[in-house]
Amino acid sequence: MDHDVYNGMAATELNGAAWQKSRHSNSQGSCVEFARLPGGEVAVRNSRFPDGPALVYTRAEIEAMLLGIKDGEFDHLVGN
Repeated sequence: MDHDVYNGMAATELNGAAWQKSRHSNSQGSCVEFARLPGGEVAVRNSRFPDGPALVYTRAEIEAMLLGIKDGEFDHLVGN
């Protein structure tokens, strides 16, 4: 990376980021994409706006989110 990574920076400024989306993403490309950064942080972007801002999280923050997702803590966000 040429400069410090920070929340809200343009995703295109994350040189070398290998963006990944879930295989469960819909065919219209409406999904969230993740990229592991060299410092161990994880960047998140909206696939509909790949040039838009990226949010950058620590490994601990991503781990807590994934554990909550696996435990069903956020199911109400997409449920009826």
